[in-house]
Amino acid sequence: MARRLRFLGTDSKNGGCPALHEDLDSGDLIVQGAPLTDPGDLRLLQHFDDGESAVVVSRELLVDFGPKEIRRVPQLIGADEFGRLFETFEHSAWRLETRRGYASDRADETYREFVETGTVRWDLDDEWCTNMRTQTAAGKRVGRVRIVDSPPTTGQLYLLANAERNAATGEDMRNLWRADAEQLRLPAEDFWIFDARLIALLNFDDADNLLDIELITEPAEVVRYSQAAVAALHHAVPFDQFAARVTATE
Repeated sequence: MARRLRFLGTDSKNGGCPALHEDLDSGDLIVQGAPLTDPGDLRLLQHFDDGESAVVVSRELLVDFGPKEIRRVPQLIGADEFGRLFETFEHSAWRLETRRGYASDRADETYREFVETGTVRWDLDDEWCTNMRTQTAAGKRVGRVRIVDSPPTTGQLYLLANAERNAATGEDMRNLWRADAEQLRLPAEDFWIFDARLIALLNFDDADNLLDIELITEPAEVVRYSQAAVAALHHAVPFDQFAARVTATE
């Protein structure tokens, strides 16, 4: 059976090798690079047996993208600590949303209103909106890219309408078709990046309920999520333009 591999990173300037991957099940690292073939070089290798291969990679690749921990121990935080991150971040907060729906949305009264009428009267003075206006007015950058299926689910259409509320507080709201996200090999994970140094990974069950929030500060992991953020932002479309495209296809 094929391994489940996750791309960790590359120090190539054009996206090629050398690169590093991780086996999601065993934790093993797979190093991709140019093979060492010179017989003289191979004779210098110790404990090198027939059937084994040697590849050449830069030291920077392993330093930048190699895990710093032998075994990753999740650092979980509670809702209160997670909420404080949106008050204490210094310059930027950004999220990738990948699910087809969220249980918390479906439990909200505005979701019922949207399903029944197709429109929602948003409360722009609730706690979230008030804090976001404060943060963005201070010059801090907040934004999201939301992945959307074709055709969009009801939950995704609700969030597309909700983006108008987010944008009113200063958030940069964008959308990306799932097919494009898959072509870009974006992770199928929901996460926030705070100040380009801290990841809050949101873990959900199959019913779209939030199970826990994992805090990630390991540099190699932060770089991996940051690379996904840059790619998503480059290809995503402002929510109002995206909404117009969705309406045109209905």
